[in-house]
Amino acid sequence: MKKHNSTLAVIICLTVLLLPLFTQASRIPPQKEYYSILIYHLKDATQETRLDAYLKDALLPAAHKAGIANVGVFKPIDNDTTADRRVYVFLPGRSAEQLLKLPQQLLANSTYVTAGKDYIDAAWDKPVYTRMETVILEAFPGMPKMEIPVLKSIKSERIYELRNYESASEKLHQNKVDMFNKGDEVGIFKKLGFNAVFYADVLSGSRMPNLMYMTTFENRAARDEHWKAFSSDPAWKALLPQPQYAHNTSRTEVILLHPAEYSDF
Repeated sequence: MKKHNSTLAVIICLTVLLLPLFTQASRIPPQKEYYSILIYHLKDATQETRLDAYLKDALLPAAHKAGIANVGVFKPIDNDTTADRRVYVFLPGRSAEQLLKLPQQLLANSTYVTAGKDYIDAAWDKPVYTRMETVILEAFPGMPKMEIPVLKSIKSERIYELRNYESASEKLHQNKVDMFNKGDEVGIFKKLGFNAVFYADVLSGSRMPNLMYMTTFENRAARDEHWKAFSSDPAWKALLPQPQYAHNTSRTEVILLHPAEYSDF
């Protein structure tokens, strides 16, 4: 009995000593992720086919080997009817530095170099793309890590909606970022089941200041139904007219995308 009491006393003492540490650890916010979005501009189906081969056979396998598990590849739903075809590649990382160093890291992978030869060694007069952009982003505090969407429809039916919200000044941009986080616009989207992949602040890109986020839907009809529910949601109706958030967005770009068949999600 004495031995039992002694053991119990030790457990109680350890619990008392360690509980503050566990409590403090639970209060530490999760580390924010960083994202790179590569935007390829293409002139025709031939370039698109070559780029698909590079992404599928070289970039995605090499990125996985480099520790980037979830790479998204997306194309606008009107890609076949536009003069400027585009392909969006989403890469998540632990830091901006990891993403910026990734191109050089990939070139040290001999399998990648072999598989990506057509892309890497493309002749000046037979390029794989007409132009490309790189956007570097930092995840919002309201959603510090990306989430893989849970969708049941086939990939060709899914709608991934990428939005850019540009602001007239850095101050107004920060105000819009605060609206998503402190104003809990992120929470409204979550409550309504928008199945977001990420919300993030653009640190470097061709359009600044701006933020970007991506939501996902089973199909076009589901997308329209969700936005109808959003526009009539009481929490959104209460948030939108608040004077401190007035005029914080000067331009909005909405891009509806399908995931490529070889995309990780």
